[in-house]
Amino acid sequence: MQFHHHGYVSGDPRVQPAAGVGINRPAVLPDEVDVLIVGSGPAGMLAAAQLSQFPGITTRIVERRGGRLAIGQADGIQARSVETFQAFGFAERITAEAYRITEMAFWKPDPKNPSCIVRAARAVDDATGISEFPHLIVNQARVLDYFAEFMANSPTRMSPDYGFEFVGLAVTGDGAYPVSVRLRSTAGPDDTRERTVRAKYVVGADGARSKVRDSIGCTLAGDQANHAWGVMDVLASTDFPDIRLKCAIQSGTGGSILLIPREGGHLFRMYVDLGEVDPDGKGAVRGTTVEQIIAKANAILHPYTLDVRNVAWHSVYEVGHRLTDRFDDVLPEELGTRTPRVFITGDACHTHSAKAGQGMNVSMQDGFNLGWKLGHVLEGRSPESLLSTYSAERQVIAKDLIHFDKEWSTLMAKKPEEFENPSELEDFYVRTAEFPAGFRTQYAPSMLVATPEHQDLATGFAIGKRFKSAPVVRVCDTNPVHLGHQARADGRWRIYVFADAALPGRPQPGPAVQGAEQQGDPSPGAAFADWIATSPDSPLVATPSGADRNAWFDVKVIYQQDHANIDIGAVPAAFKPQVGPFHLTYLENVYAVDPAADIFDLRGIDRGGVVVVVRPDQYVADVLPLTATAELAAFFAPLLSVRRPGEVPLDALPHAPTADPDLVSNRT
Repeated sequence: MQFHHHGYVSGDPRVQPAAGVGINRPAVLPDEVDVLIVGSGPAGMLAAAQLSQFPGITTRIVERRGGRLAIGQADGIQARSVETFQAFGFAERITAEAYRITEMAFWKPDPKNPSCIVRAARAVDDATGISEFPHLIVNQARVLDYFAEFMANSPTRMSPDYGFEFVGLAVTGDGAYPVSVRLRSTAGPDDTRERTVRAKYVVGADGARSKVRDSIGCTLAGDQANHAWGVMDVLASTDFPDIRLKCAIQSGTGGSILLIPREGGHLFRMYVDLGEVDPDGKGAVRGTTVEQIIAKANAILHPYTLDVRNVAWHSVYEVGHRLTDRFDDVLPEELGTRTPRVFITGDACHTHSAKAGQGMNVSMQDGFNLGWKLGHVLEGRSPESLLSTYSAERQVIAKDLIHFDKEWSTLMAKKPEEFENPSELEDFYVRTAEFPAGFRTQYAPSMLVATPEHQDLATGFAIGKRFKSAPVVRVCDTNPVHLGHQARADGRWRIYVFADAALPGRPQPGPAVQGAEQQGDPSPGAAFADWIATSPDSPLVATPSGADRNAWFDVKVIYQQDHANIDIGAVPAAFKPQVGPFHLTYLENVYAVDPAADIFDLRGIDRGGVVVVVRPDQYVADVLPLTATAELAAFFAPLLSVRRPGEVPLDALPHAPTADPDLVSNRT
């Protein structure tokens, strides 16, 4: 964690200094904003948290509730989400309070006595090591609390504006704030009073009954499975032995339970199968009482019993799978003629069952995908065309999610005798582990994702998929760290330079090195460092005059040698930028391999050297040889707006180095 580069700090280093719109931020919702986010659920809060890192952008998030969420319905936190929390600086803290899933047990009818259930199998949650991060259970309300804390500590000092209900909007196209939004007060002395806020962009994160979605003419389309489930969070006394394990329970008498232990001990959630429902029943099953759900659970658990002492929350839902045809306000006939002004995220554009634990997780990735793109466009880093990639990328992911959830929820609803293979349920759980963990996402080629011409140079960093971290050793302090964990949600592109075999400051070792012509030639790594630091074609040229050299791009180097063999003084200046008002040398972007887990071997990286480009939302955008500088320049050319000196005031820029958002608020 770096935080002394602006002067000595004695306070909480997680609190960044106020800057830009965060200085004297008005407590009252203003009449004009850059981004108005409607809804403080997971997608909205993550998008707001990302935008809070852009001091020159006025972002406000409105919520109809009068205050923070007390009890959230979602609770499953997949490994990809924990990886995202790491970028926002709270993965360790939320993991400490969460329940961790390491195994899943499968209970089925006893072949000797089908009226009773027995444990039939266990499955390790991540048997193949998909991620170094855990699979957690923690209430949605706590996730929102952590994002709220991050926002409050950000340069913009952002916090939700509670007590405002969305009424409607119109995209007028007039002036600098072309979206007119009507809001109604829902709390306080102004209850029911309407007001209008004008915005440059609006994000609808207002749930499955989204009014923002309705206002742009989108509808959820899909089908009902005509199957109902009762869900309850309870404290109970029971003799069921696996009450603190995630379990799929199938009974011989009909019916299933998905058991999810909750954080804090004692509390657990049960999804209880209520069976088929009459499609013409007009939702009558929703009248099922919690006592009826408990009775059904006891019938399924036989011979074990469940004595419920307290019900924290319960509900009844019918399985449905719905998706909108677009995630923004651009109609099909308008594609290519204009860019979007209104977006929808999360449950506003995709709904499904809760049993796969995907809703909150996929929604947060919606927000992550959109947040940095809005920041780059509004700050002038990128053209407006960047915003069209949001719907194009996330709708495909939502389709895949619904397909997966249909399979899983159908399997969970099957009766034991309906399975052709008795182990079909657990086999599906193990076989598809990468998807529910959040790592199956792979974005297609676009202006943000290159085609895979050079994928063979780094087979472990699949283009379009998230950057899969691996151990390295930081040279300056010899600390073993995970490379991916050093990237923060600060809106910067990452350029990882995996060096060739030459040591820094040394020529190529000889013609055996790919591309060498003779002993003494500059190494490809050194040549690349010189190009990215000095060439007019380098993407770093887009960095505003007066800002730190690493304000928009985080350029890291990973050498093939042990850290003891790296002379950090000989490392090119491109990997050691000058930062802050004192122009201090930033040394934490220089890494060596971990001898016990060589990242070159782990991720299939060519020893001739490779450049891996990673988006601000942690997805691999391109893989290139060190010599492909023209290709790198061509990739970034449509994404960047090269600025002239003096066009951007420094107080509108993130404080550098922004590799770590945990900067400071009090200096001496």
